[in-house]
Amino acid sequence: MKIVVVGKGGREHALVRALAESPGSHELFCFPGSDAISGLAKPVPADGLESLVAWMSANEVDLCVAGEESYLVKGEGLANLCEKAGIPCWGPHLQSAQLEASKEFAKKFLERHGIPTAKATACATLEETVAAIGGKFPTVLKFDGLAAGKGVAVCMVEREATDFLDEVFVQQRFGPGRVLVEDFLTGPEVSIFAAIVDDRYLVFTPARDYKRLGEGDAGPNTGGMGAVASRRLISAELLAEIGKDIVAPTVAGLREDGLPYRGFLYFGLMLTPDGPKVIEYNCRFGDPECQAVMPLVKGDLAAFCLAGAKGELKPELISFDEGWSVCVVLASAGYPESSRSGDVIRGLEEVGNARVYHAGTRRNAAGEWETNGGRVLAVVAGGETRQDAVAAAHAATDKVSFDGMQRRRDIGISSFED
Repeated sequence: MKIVVVGKGGREHALVRALAESPGSHELFCFPGSDAISGLAKPVPADGLESLVAWMSANEVDLCVAGEESYLVKGEGLANLCEKAGIPCWGPHLQSAQLEASKEFAKKFLERHGIPTAKATACATLEETVAAIGGKFPTVLKFDGLAAGKGVAVCMVEREATDFLDEVFVQQRFGPGRVLVEDFLTGPEVSIFAAIVDDRYLVFTPARDYKRLGEGDAGPNTGGMGAVASRRLISAELLAEIGKDIVAPTVAGLREDGLPYRGFLYFGLMLTPDGPKVIEYNCRFGDPECQAVMPLVKGDLAAFCLAGAKGELKPELISFDEGWSVCVVLASAGYPESSRSGDVIRGLEEVGNARVYHAGTRRNAAGEWETNGGRVLAVVAGGETRQDAVAAAHAATDKVSFDGMQRRRDIGISSFED
């Protein structure tokens, strides 16, 4: 099978490796890929979506897997272009990907279909936003469009809201867009991933990510400084409740609204005292949750995704390890406000009994790995118990270093009682 994975980060590195480990003989390609991904998948010589799809058609590619969200909403949309060319695509159409591309679209969808979520007000200007906040803190502010995981601010005090709104409306850090002022929810968070094929779905292993830069959930929000995953992360009863009250109504709502969906859908949930509520949707696997979840997926992921892209959900093709997986992210100096590149990475060859996924790395002229982005690496290890996985992941991470490296040593520990 010829497979193209679209994206370039740690999530795509994890997806490519999982597809490479699927049974059978597969020829893997990537776009745009990275130096690390190209060790498993050949880069496609394309300069945009149209030329990518043309190349896939000419080379008789069997399956396109959407990793990075931006390609789903660029131009006509990756999945839409694939459909026109007759190429099965594991990823939703442009119109359906608005669930992630527009938080206002997602909020209206949730409210329309009676899916539990926080109340919110959409605002077009700085003045409207300040009025909607009304001096009430804590509050949550969300930039309406895509912002690489940095468009949400949980504001405990007024100063944090002022700084975020300056970034959005004055500096326009994320480009033009509206802002949602959302009620502040309390409780632990959990990430649920569903493989959706039209009106059917399969829930993958739940995960929990760590969004704050510093230990003890201190510091600014990031794209994610680590994650923990396990079928035992939440109870079977709670998972069934989430399926009944959130996942199933979402799938039904997509069908009712005429939004075609074949691919992964991420549900970011808050487990509030009033029950689970949706914080956000992502129309692909989360990052870094994907890096934690993929090692727990067994069976034939490649055949599963191909069948799904063609309209058949085949849960019998895969299974899930019942153990735990812990992912520790290593970030560059200055992240998340900025990122420094060019720092040589040491110790990768010493890592054993763990997986290392590259997110922001490159080979330098001497052939060494060096930093090339904000979140640089994800070190992932598993174990029968959470404590075993935590110990293995952090021990492996201890072997890797580079100048200015930032990491959290409480990944897999914080938010748990023992």
